[in-house]
Amino acid sequence: MIKHESITVIGAGMVGTCCALHLQNEGLKVTLVDRDLPGNAASFGNLACFGIASCVPPGMPGILRKVPGMLLDKDSPLKLRWSHAPRALPWFIKYISNTKKERVEEIAKARQSLLEKVHETLDPLVNEAGAEKLMNRSGLLFTFESEEAFRESEYAFDIRCRNGVKMDYLDGNEARQFEPSLTKNVVRAIRIPDLVHTYNPGELVKALARLFEARGGTLFRRDVRGFKFGPEGVRGMITDQGDMPVDAVVIAAGVWSRKLARDLGSHVPLEAERGYHTMFHGSDTKVNSSIISVDRHISVTPMDYGVRVGGVAEFAPPDAPANWQNADMVRRQGEALFPGLSGKEVTKWMGARPSHPDSKPDM
Repeated sequence: MIKHESITVIGAGMVGTCCALHLQNEGLKVTLVDRDLPGNAASFGNLACFGIASCVPPGMPGILRKVPGMLLDKDSPLKLRWSHAPRALPWFIKYISNTKKERVEEIAKARQSLLEKVHETLDPLVNEAGAEKLMNRSGLLFTFESEEAFRESEYAFDIRCRNGVKMDYLDGNEARQFEPSLTKNVVRAIRIPDLVHTYNPGELVKALARLFEARGGTLFRRDVRGFKFGPEGVRGMITDQGDMPVDAVVIAAGVWSRKLARDLGSHVPLEAERGYHTMFHGSDTKVNSSIISVDRHISVTPMDYGVRVGGVAEFAPPDAPANWQNADMVRRQGEALFPGLSGKEVTKWMGARPSHPDSKPDM
């Protein structure tokens, strides 16, 4: 039961904006604060899927044996800035402790308990914002270009099945009936028919932010740098434009949440997991649904202005310069999965998503 009459949400990405809207649903006066415009950071550049099939954690049994080889392989999706390794070491130790089979099963069950509520909580907001046109309900296709990759993924898909995810198993020809532009090398596929993605994640957040303001919410573009406290806890925020009084705060600032949470006395084991995408603007290649290539470690999403190909998990300081070779690698893999993929303009992007050692939002 929320006792406060007003709440300030720090972070106007997808998570923060939806938090603000649901707090409004509870009858609270809500203020939303971000140093950038709504939806301009990781919420802009992600792969745009609402991951109802993402109960499987990244850290799976046996991954520790693979990590050294992955870090030495220039085409691996795992990257580490070695100068960042000492700071990240405690996080990786916790991460490894969560890769035991019994922990993986527990984590998957916990993740799915949240994911199965995605559309129950999101769809009413999307409809009220008039943003249904931004949603694509054509499903998700996992592709395999070798029997070995398919066999190695069996446990992960078994976890999904046991957690209630609906799946259809296809051969390569059946996969190309859904996606005719796929390479002929695809020999198997698994389709998640109920998965939804957005044609434009940045615009979706902006639509939700407009709804927030239309309901009477207040949006400030400010950089939160610290807090002021009273006898009952936090009573103000220190920003680049002066102090702001607050009754209570919700932190939803992505990778920047770690520092803000620490200022409030909570030590959150959070690391920046940086991803890259290449955007093929105005592409003539037809992509109907979201694609995840298991062999190539990339995701492909059709957007309203082209085709987006993304991937890579780079562990580095969130504000470190981008390594655009990672985006070039993602581009090559996308062009191999969809022969002939091109665009009138091709752009690159890098952004950091917050990553917990047990891949859950709660600790």
